[in-house]
Amino acid sequence: MPVDARCVSVGDLCFANALPLAVIAGPCVIESEEQTLQAATFLAELSHRIDLPLVFKSSFDKANRTSAGGFRGPGLEAGLRILQRVREETGLPVVTDVHTPEQAAIVAQSVDLLQTPAFLCRQTDFIQAAAAAGKPVNIKKGQFLAPEDMARVAEKAAATGNENLMLCERGATFGYHNLVVDMRGLAVMAQSGYPVIFDATHSVQQPGGLGGSSGGDRRFAPLLARSAVAAGVAGVFLETHPDPDHAPCDGPNMIPFAQLEPLLVELKALDAVRKAALAAS
Repeated sequence: MPVDARCVSVGDLCFANALPLAVIAGPCVIESEEQTLQAATFLAELSHRIDLPLVFKSSFDKANRTSAGGFRGPGLEAGLRILQRVREETGLPVVTDVHTPEQAAIVAQSVDLLQTPAFLCRQTDFIQAAAAAGKPVNIKKGQFLAPEDMARVAEKAAATGNENLMLCERGATFGYHNLVVDMRGLAVMAQSGYPVIFDATHSVQQPGGLGGSSGGDRRFAPLLARSAVAAGVAGVFLETHPDPDHAPCDGPNMIPFAQLEPLLVELKALDAVRKAALAAS
């Protein structure tokens, strides 16, 4: 993957393909104020202990549930209030998803990074509204999109004047209820010049695989994360939870808190080797 000096600043952190790894992590969705603050405190302490930059992620609304009865979160107003508390009390930068053009400017007032859902990457008005909100944007690649097509998505976003963009791989649809990751896509997206993020936990998701909800196989998330870091990326996205088997959303693919520290330590070490090789080339 070519060395690229472009840095996207998120709070005090810098995401760049050629610089040391940064991580985006947190529970899939805000379940309660108490649970979210406990999770953020755990992640802030872990980030400090292992000296690995981390952005806290959780969604105020999951608008793309498999069924109408799926848990969606507390909603915009309550969710943003909770995320603001996370920023204030832990010092971590915060990212959350936006789902409509109208939400972008509102959410941008409360977070450090906006994230766009993969399903909406081709929606021009939506992508441009997110970019025009003035905050950095993590644009997820659609499960249906070739990696080279993300350069066109980035062009749409950059046309607003905001080039603080990151491109995120989260797997490609392969038949029914299955995703695969083509690691070549990480290098292809890096050719756009933007930092590349690898979403390890959504890449092992099985969309709609449980009938009324999505399944997943978290056993393979660490394997994919290691592979992506060895390929060379700016950051890794990992959804994590203290008790994923009882989480209301995306539990089957989230990493348990108890397994997170050794994985992040390993990813940091792999990244150091890869970035040293890039710097020497």
